[in-house]
Amino acid sequence: MIIPALDLIDGKVVRLHQGDYGQQRDYGSDPLPRLQDYEAQGAQVLHLVDLTGAKDPARRQIPLLKKLLAGVSVPVQVGGGVRSEQDVAALLEAGASRVVVGSTAVKDPEQVKGWFRRFGADALVLALDVRIDAQGTRHVAISGWQENSGVTLETMLETYLPVGLKHVLCTDISRDGTLEGSNVSLYRDVCPRYPQVAFQSSGGIGDLQDIAALRGSGVQGVIVGRALLEGKFTVKEAIACWQNG
Repeated sequence: MIIPALDLIDGKVVRLHQGDYGQQRDYGSDPLPRLQDYEAQGAQVLHLVDLTGAKDPARRQIPLLKKLLAGVSVPVQVGGGVRSEQDVAALLEAGASRVVVGSTAVKDPEQVKGWFRRFGADALVLALDVRIDAQGTRHVAISGWQENSGVTLETMLETYLPVGLKHVLCTDISRDGTLEGSNVSLYRDVCPRYPQVAFQSSGGIGDLQDIAALRGSGVQGVIVGRALLEGKFTVKEAIACWQNG
């Protein structure tokens, strides 16, 4: 399925280039009408990232998120600086259907496995950002891509399978925000090896061809952010493209 995404800073819809807060592009302060429009066009799941909360958990935009989540009727997955069990609980209470966990899942797997046991595997999405080296090894990057964690994508997946891992959002960092297409071969390789996991591709979708290229790769969700904001195509067109495979 096509999963439209919005990144939010201080109530505004933004995009960061390659995760850099210094390179921020604003797309207005009307996230709710955008989400409602995405839903009206047929989106069955939406994706929100609270970048203010990612930078400073004390400033998490809970009132805004509550308003946005109440304003749409489809499930929404929400991420951005989720570092504690309280963070997960607060987002689920605010109305999130699933909470996206990134760096903490890599840095502190024992803690995050506890969240799986408490909230259930369906309530959590692991966001694994990978940097692929010349040998083809998939290193997981953390802290907004600033550092390499020293673990591979496969190691992370194996770590969480025992607690029922179900949803993984996997981004090839080199593609994110570039509109240059996603890393189809990455998904073609990983998805069949872990059939119990529903993979979401993220990063690089620039046109409908990029969506078509992912058909048959095994991914179950395609996150689309910047291309929708820039009017490269509509949600409706993206869904039609995805389903025509």
